[in-house]
Amino acid sequence: MIRLRHKLFIQLFRLFDVALMMVTLFLVIVIAFEKGDLDRISYLFRVAYRLEDGLGLLAVLAGWAFVLNLFIRYDANRFNDLLPQIVDVLKATTVCAFLLIIVGEVFEVGRFNRWVILLFWLITSGLMVLSRVVIHQILKALRRSGRNYRHLLIIGNRLDAEQLADRIERRPELGYKIEGLLVPEPNQLTEAKSNWPLLGALDRLKGILEKGVVDEVIVNLPLQEHFATGLEIVQLGKQLGVVVRLLPTGLDLHVLSRSQVEVFEGRYVITFFREAQLWHLLAKRLVDILVSGTLLILLVPLFLVVGLIVKFSTPGPVFFVQERVGMNKRRFRMYKFRSMYIDAEKRKADLAHLNEMSGPVFKIRNDPRITPVGRFLRKTSIDELPQLLNVLKGEMSLVGPRPPVPSEVDKYEWLNRRRLSIRPGLTCLWQVSGRNELTFDQWMELDRQYIENWSFWLDLHILLRTIPVVLLGKGAS
Repeated sequence: MIRLRHKLFIQLFRLFDVALMMVTLFLVIVIAFEKGDLDRISYLFRVAYRLEDGLGLLAVLAGWAFVLNLFIRYDANRFNDLLPQIVDVLKATTVCAFLLIIVGEVFEVGRFNRWVILLFWLITSGLMVLSRVVIHQILKALRRSGRNYRHLLIIGNRLDAEQLADRIERRPELGYKIEGLLVPEPNQLTEAKSNWPLLGALDRLKGILEKGVVDEVIVNLPLQEHFATGLEIVQLGKQLGVVVRLLPTGLDLHVLSRSQVEVFEGRYVITFFREAQLWHLLAKRLVDILVSGTLLILLVPLFLVVGLIVKFSTPGPVFFVQERVGMNKRRFRMYKFRSMYIDAEKRKADLAHLNEMSGPVFKIRNDPRITPVGRFLRKTSIDELPQLLNVLKGEMSLVGPRPPVPSEVDKYEWLNRRRLSIRPGLTCLWQVSGRNELTFDQWMELDRQYIENWSFWLDLHILLRTIPVVLLGKGAS
């Protein structure tokens, strides 16, 4: 019965959100165009609408349902905090409002003007956030009063299990009644007296689940050491209809957070470390195409001027084309405006003792191989602009770790090779954090942070920070 109420609550919440948006949009249009006139409002229900209006409304409803399910986790999980829910709601309402703009333009719905959409976003955001706050407070009050609670069993090393039990006990709004603790080894039962009932070792689990009142089990064990035990507990819970929660820590958390379960010919396949942020990746690629394509067209005059200056200032080609290492070690030809004399590579060995960068990277602040024009191009980052073609081709992205040359990759330490797991970019955290003023290890650490915390919004943040860095020439040489 608990599960039936849980599922009904989730489905009703989904319907509530879509209905709230529909009613809000209607009321906003009535306020904006009909001024609350009852006769004119009743006319809205009698008038024969165009086919385009009907299609536009269906597109809006379908889009809203999709967006809400994409951004909002519809569940009644007791461990969900309120703040992340509010953030998800604001993301969803923002995208839904943006969807109104698109539908209004495509289907020429004149009533979807900017003021209607702004008012719609403000009201829906406020009401949906308010609904989460109200439900959260109601559930907290119910659980604090002793209703809507679950019987909980905690499994773990004794100290860890006791600490977890204490933390849950201090949060009565979670609605748990702790039945006791199970430890992996019998010798942990003989330690000092516990504040919680010690029900025995793991070999008693099946009997406790069969005869005791247990709604949920939390497994607080290091999965590296107890992986088989964890799977066995999950299977027991599945057989008896008991909810099992794994509480990973350290390396366990990092590995499991990036896992994905799939099915191949009736068998389950667990995939680790495959990027699951489909819509962020799609948005990233679309921005790469739109921005690089637009800039390549707009910058044609600049390319012609710079090309002529480079060609006639010193002997050599306009462009410097070099093999670089991209995503998953795929090699590609990267384009730059030539900023060095044509014998630069031959002179590199003679200048090796002047290298100012630690690690395998070769950097000299006042490199004598750079031409006078090249020094200006590098200071202003104009020499990097031809890489927009690499971005358009999909070999690079606007944001990502800078692509290394093969000789540098050969000298990488094991963990540094992870920067090759994503598409390289025109700009990155290194570019906006000091560039050549940083050590090689600091550079690699920034790339690691970028990969660990990547999102579409982080890319936008880096792009915005890149603008003043380029204009002021910070860290360039």
